[in-house]
Amino acid sequence: MKDLDQIDRNSDLKGWRVVVLGIGIAGFACADALLRAGASVTVLDESSSPEGIKRAKILETLGAAVVLNATELVAADLVVTSPGLPPSHPWIQHYLNAETPIWGELELAWRFRNPKVPWLMISGTNGKTTTTLMTDSILKAAGLKSKAIGNIGFAAIDAVTDGQTYDVFVVEVGVQQLPFVYSISPLASVILNIAPDHIDHFGTLAEYQRVKAKTYQNTVVAAIYNDEEPATIKMVEDASVVEGCRAVGFTRKIPARSMVGVVEDLIVDRAFIVERATNAQELASVLDVHPYAPHNVSNALAAAALARAFGVPASSISI
Repeated sequence: MKDLDQIDRNSDLKGWRVVVLGIGIAGFACADALLRAGASVTVLDESSSPEGIKRAKILETLGAAVVLNATELVAADLVVTSPGLPPSHPWIQHYLNAETPIWGELELAWRFRNPKVPWLMISGTNGKTTTTLMTDSILKAAGLKSKAIGNIGFAAIDAVTDGQTYDVFVVEVGVQQLPFVYSISPLASVILNIAPDHIDHFGTLAEYQRVKAKTYQNTVVAAIYNDEEPATIKMVEDASVVEGCRAVGFTRKIPARSMVGVVEDLIVDRAFIVERATNAQELASVLDVHPYAPHNVSNALAAAALARAFGVPASSISI
C-alpha cells in the first residue's frame, strides 16, 4: 500500500491510481487537481447527464479515463469520493472492504493546501451560507484577502490550487462532506445548530450528529458552539482538538466569560479580550444585522467569533 502521508501540494503522484467517484462540481475539481499532480485518474459516475458528458470530455482531454453509467469498479491506490454518495453506497462499501483508502474532497483540498493559509470551518443544519458570507465580509472589511469556499458552491480543491495568494479561507461544510475527512485542522470552527436532517444519507440521527461533530476535530484556536443548543455544547465537550484550543460560546443573551453575546443592542466579546473575567468589548450593533431576525443575529455572533479567533481587532469588526 502506498504512503498517503506523502501527499501534499508538492507531491508527484506519478504511478498512483486514483479513482474519483462522481463527476459533479467536487468530483470534476478533484480529478483535475489529481491529473495536474501526475496521478492516473479514473472517474466513475452512475449517470450521464448533459453536464456530466461535458465534464467527461474535458477530463478525457486532460488524460483521465471517464466511465459514465458505470457498473464496474476498478482497483485503486486511493479513492476520492464526491459528497453525494452516502457511506452506505455499494461503491463506497466495495472500496472499504478492499481496504482502499477513501478521502472526501475536503481531505484532498487540505492535503493540497498552502499550510500558511488557515481555514475557518462553518457547519450546522441552518444558516451555514449566511454565516460563511458574513465571516468572509468581516474579514474583507478588515483588509484581509479572504475567500468563501466549500459547500457554498466553490470547490475547496479549486481554491487551494488556483495559484492565488490568500490570508484565510472561510469553509462552509455540509455534513455530506465530512465522513471521509481525517487530517483537517481548522484554526477555528463552529456548528451553528443541529436539527434532524440528511437521515436518508446517514441512516440515523445519531450517525448524522456523529459525523457533523467532525467539524470540531483538530481545531487549533477556538471551537465555537451555540450556547442555546445543547447538542453543540456536547459536541465541543467531546471533541478531540489541539491542545490549547478554547471552547467559545455565542448567545443572543448577555454572555458569560469566554462567550460572545448581546448586551442591550450591542454585540459584545467576552472571549477574546484579556479582561474577559470582568469586562466585555463592544464589536457592533445588532441593528447592523441585515435582514434583522433573531436567527440572523445568531449567525452574526458566530461570524464575529470566527473573525476574532482569527485575530481581527474589535475595532475592525463590521457586521
